[in-house]
Amino acid sequence: MSADAALVKRCLTGCPASARELVERFQSDVLAVCRRLLTSEHDAEDVAQEVFIRVFRSMNRWDGERPLRPWILGIAVNRCRTWIGKRARTPSLADYLDDAPDRKPTDDSAELAGELRTAVDGLRHEYREVFVLFHEHGQPYEEIAEAVGRPVGTVKTWLHRARLEILDHLRSRGLVPEEEVPKTP
Repeated sequence: MSADAALVKRCLTGCPASARELVERFQSDVLAVCRRLLTSEHDAEDVAQEVFIRVFRSMNRWDGERPLRPWILGIAVNRCRTWIGKRARTPSLADYLDDAPDRKPTDDSAELAGELRTAVDGLRHEYREVFVLFHEHGQPYEEIAEAVGRPVGTVKTWLHRARLEILDHLRSRGLVPEEEVPKTP
């Protein structure tokens, strides 16, 4: 029996220490995915809590032959999708606080990082999910595919399209030079 399967089995028996162990093992990954997909710390914390509620409610349906981590991250991605769909279309006061001027000196790397974040935030949610899981969390294609419920080929396509959209955004902002088009003889 795998370590994941043993942990789930202990959780299903109602062992509080096992439930705590499961949350501690996966909470940083879940919270990081939620933060990146939702871009609001408060929303990310709320959704991360919902994720673990869902994990414990549906734990008996987990396939013990598969790794636990992609299954939990898949729940996180789905909860973020639901949250985004329900989010009110009007900005909150907290949204305006992010627009306060920054007192730190700026440099090119800060500008690039900000534009990169803006580009990623502007992606379709499917593209953003796979981009964040691959580039920010180092997940392999197979685990991403399982987490988002799509074939590996679709994940690779979405990731490629996300990269192209980000590159286009950075070019439009003058942060990446335009590609020279080769002249045909």
